[in-house]
Amino acid sequence: MSTPTIGVLALQGDVREHLVALAAADAVARPVRRPEELAEVDGLVIPGGESTTMSKLAVVFGMLEPLRERVRSGMPVYGTCAGMIMLADKLLDGRDDQETLGGIDMIVRRNAFGRQNESFEAAVDVRGIAGGPVEGVFIRAPWVESTGADVEVLASHDGHTVAVRQGNVLATSFHPELTGDHRVHGLFVEMVRAAQ
Repeated sequence: MSTPTIGVLALQGDVREHLVALAAADAVARPVRRPEELAEVDGLVIPGGESTTMSKLAVVFGMLEPLRERVRSGMPVYGTCAGMIMLADKLLDGRDDQETLGGIDMIVRRNAFGRQNESFEAAVDVRGIAGGPVEGVFIRAPWVESTGADVEVLASHDGHTVAVRQGNVLATSFHPELTGDHRVHGLFVEMVRAAQ
């Protein structure tokens, strides 16, 4: 069984926690800031953080088009919270100039669960994850308003879609990297292995 090399987009957000979770899920994990680093990984995690800032920094660092190209070419990608926003084909409540990478045929609403002081944790049943619910940490979290026919809904919370997959692209509105439970990262590592 091969050990995939998985990058974490290190422009902004909770990069270190994802690096730890990926390593615990038997991947070689490394930060990615430049196009040449992106070219060296088998898969990529786009972390939580602030989606408008991440979008601007992707442009500044010359990463926006290389990221879009890798997503279009089938590289496995996993986005959490702001990463989910970055992977949406359409966005609600974003800035007018906010760029996304696309990759999942979904409409995502930013900050849908409320402001920072309304952050919460909840047990979330995720399809494809054995061993019971995962603990979801929701911090200014988005939710998925709607999905296209090719999108698989993996989890919902309080009537709203919070985890989806389309082909090699996975997204959650919550942060599993903050809990010490590495099963979602394990699912992503298996997706990367299957794509190699």
